Amino acid sequence: MFDLTGHLQHYEWGSKTALPDFLGQEADGEPWAEVWFGAHPLAPATVPGGARLDEVLAAEPDRMLGSDVARAFGGRLPYLLKVIAAERPLSLQVHPTREHAAESFAAESAAGIALDSPLRTYRDANHKPEMLIALTPFTALCGFRTPRRAAVILDGLGTDLTDRLHRLLIENPTAHGMRAAFRTLVSTSLRPATSAVDEVVEACRARSEAGTSPSPRIDRSVTLLAEHHPGDSGVVAALLLNPVSLQPGEAMFVPAGALHSYIRGTGIEIMAASDNVLRAGLTPKRVDADEVLQCVSVTATPPLRVAPERQNPTSIAYYAPVDDFELAVTELTDPLGSPIEPHPIPGTGPRIVLGLGGATTLVTSAGSHPLRAGQAVFVPAADGPLRAWGAGSFAQASVP
Repeated sequence: MFDLTGHLQHYEWGSKTALPDFLGQEADGEPWAEVWFGAHPLAPATVPGGARLDEVLAAEPDRMLGSDVARAFGGRLPYLLKVIAAERPLSLQVHPTREHAAESFAAESAAGIALDSPLRTYRDANHKPEMLIALTPFTALCGFRTPRRAAVILDGLGTDLTDRLHRLLIENPTAHGMRAAFRTLVSTSLRPATSAVDEVVEACRARSEAGTSPSPRIDRSVTLLAEHHPGDSGVVAALLLNPVSLQPGEAMFVPAGALHSYIRGTGIEIMAASDNVLRAGLTPKRVDADEVLQCVSVTATPPLRVAPERQNPTSIAYYAPVDDFELAVTELTDPLGSPIEPHPIPGTGPRIVLGLGGATTLVTSAGSHPLRAGQAVFVPAADGPLRAWGAGSFAQASVP
């Protein structure tokens, strides 16, 4: 086992206090958006001495990853663990399938577009399904509503833009009608003027204040998004999407093709090891509507909530329908220093353990290691089964 130092990402939507508090570090007045605990080459965690985790794993793939994981994932750690702290809404975005990502990454590489170029869309050849487990109350938008339900929400707003979207969905209440409505909002040639977006926002605000909204949550979301991204057509796209509210401990899975935006809150994210993000709006970063329209699924889908399953008296697991990752949370209540037999922690292979609260001690055949809140530890596959004792909680990322 060895400590990991996560790679901190400063984005404008981050919180100035949540991650410093979580990591036990002093705030510096800048927004701290994400901390990455993983081996993605764009932002790998580091080990004591300063070496990059991806290089450490590549040097001993069988010992670090296990021969089965190394063989299945080309000698790479297949997941990326993050802590995310959103003070402002993130971009309206979608992630590609593995096949589309591999094809598009190869095309951009062949064209000579540098990985750090602002013209680059695909940073790697992998898909990026992800799961978020809330640490605080967390709000988001995810997945399209049914066309008929979206039409009900659009009805009565009385703007030219919403009347046009409403007509599209009433005349064709299918995925084709929803795709046409979404294309109206994000396509370069069809995207509405900022004045049209402003009219919709004002109509949502007036309806919400009058108490006549068929979805007060979505009207509040529209006005909030407009505060941060005035005139952005992604604000209106929110009317087509499902609002999501998670309480601490609740989880949501976001598959490839699911349009989503995280709005506010702190949570743990675990995903396939990728940084492929296709943006449709709500961001100052590059928007690629053509790629979004190629990859997005407009089929009506409710948010995919993941219910934890009890593994043993101290651990629960969140299972996602992918081969790249799973995440478990363990809570121990033993008094520190108590000479008891450590609790078995389910899981094998390459594991990243992240302290969430209190203080615990991790134990493997290779030795023991203390763990506090905000601290991350890598457990190589060769270290075998993990046990733990103490009074605290931690998350464990692993491969199914």
